[in-house]
Amino acid sequence: MDLLTIGIVIGAIIVGFIFGFAITHISSKSKVQDAIARTKAESELQHVAQTEQMKFFDSQMRDLNDQLSQARSEAAQLREQVRAESDKRSAAEEKNNRIPELDSTIRAKDITIKDLQAQNTENQKQIEHLNTTLEKERKSTEEKLALLNEAQQKLSDAFNALSAEALKNNNQSFLDLAKTTLENYQNGAKVDLEVRQKAINDMVTPLKESLDKVDVKIQEMEKERVSAYTELKEQVKTLSQTELLLQSETSNLVKALRAPSVRGQWGEIQLKRVVELSGMVNYCDFKEQVPLRNESCNIRPDMIIYLPNRKNIIVDSKAPLYAYIDAIEAKDDDIKNEKLIDHASQVKKHITQLSDKSYWQQFNDTPEFVVMFLPGETFFSAALEKDPTLIEFGVERNVILATPTTLIALLKAVAYGWRQEQIAENAEEIKNLGKELYNRIITFNDNMSEVGKGLKKAVNSYNSAVGSMESRLLVSARRFKELGISTDKDIDSPLILEQSVRDLALGNGEKESGPNGDNN
Repeated sequence: MDLLTIGIVIGAIIVGFIFGFAITHISSKSKVQDAIARTKAESELQHVAQTEQMKFFDSQMRDLNDQLSQARSEAAQLREQVRAESDKRSAAEEKNNRIPELDSTIRAKDITIKDLQAQNTENQKQIEHLNTTLEKERKSTEEKLALLNEAQQKLSDAFNALSAEALKNNNQSFLDLAKTTLENYQNGAKVDLEVRQKAINDMVTPLKESLDKVDVKIQEMEKERVSAYTELKEQVKTLSQTELLLQSETSNLVKALRAPSVRGQWGEIQLKRVVELSGMVNYCDFKEQVPLRNESCNIRPDMIIYLPNRKNIIVDSKAPLYAYIDAIEAKDDDIKNEKLIDHASQVKKHITQLSDKSYWQQFNDTPEFVVMFLPGETFFSAALEKDPTLIEFGVERNVILATPTTLIALLKAVAYGWRQEQIAENAEEIKNLGKELYNRIITFNDNMSEVGKGLKKAVNSYNSAVGSMESRLLVSARRFKELGISTDKDIDSPLILEQSVRDLALGNGEKESGPNGDNN
């Protein structure tokens, strides 16, 4: 029931009492006016309370909006920090397998932020709906106050016009009735206010809970971001330490390779690995470090490859890395180019020195060339890039340059030749073995034929014995049954064998005849 209806009812009641009872005392006018004034004051107080409540709600809305703006700002800062961490992470992603997991976590956090933003938008819609409801309540309260003032004015006019008659009637009953009516109105207004207050609280409470959840989520995301950043920082630190360790190990390796003895040992190790990959193991067809002496100096080839035709190929490993390492470490392009040219010159120098040793003159049945093995493809390609005439230069001096790839191909060809040589050497033995096997097969065939003949003779003897037993022995034995001897079983005739033994084929392809003249 709204205020207009209440006012109309109150007016009807008052007018009814005015016309039904006589007002007996003029002082009742002032009492009624005091009661109406109190009612108006209470209504104004309620209006002020509602206004203060609405201001409180507006303040809460502003606080909620400020929290929402702060949450958005923190989310934006979080995304910026995540983007910065992602940029830092991209520099080390090849060495760190955990970074994709951090990316997935960050993307999950972004999705959570988007969900919170969507929830925030929904909360804003609820706030707007709440503001609309409060505005309607404010307008309704103002309309009720206007109706109350109008009712007061009508009551005042009615009391002024009918005061004389009202004084003559039961003033106390009217006052009691007015008081009761006003109390009922106040109680109804109080209940209505409590209902509206509860409705507003029901609308604001979910919004407050949602914002609290947003705040908790943001705090959790901040903790996870700090944890992820700390973990990423530790991994970057570990990568830096690993890189420093690798630089140190690389520096030590470079220092070691600068020593001629270490380079020589490394080249020999690479040569041995190539031989093992090719299937040319030590005990089969190559030897390492064979010392010789010529007229001028001691010579010691790193490896001799024995060919199937009792020829030899000499292999000498060289690792000219000094200038190449300087070129790799050089920062300036001109210096790097100069060092690579020196590297090509060193390779050419080794070709000349190896040619002067004339290995093919120190070994019998050796082709007039020697294989110079470079333990790395890059060493050869770098030298060849600066001096494309290296191959022709080596061929002219009977030196064939070889890298692991080309030497593997050469050794594979030699291994194939050895296999063919072994097959050729075993051909005569295979022939003799085949002849012996053939003779043994003939002997076995003869023995099996004798066994077949014996089996045939045994079958014939068995069948003759069965016929004699059936015609002479069993006939007399069956007469015992005719004479009254009772037995559980009858005497059966023995089985006669009618199958013959299969003959083996003779050497000329013919078969021996069976007992009945058939070929089986």
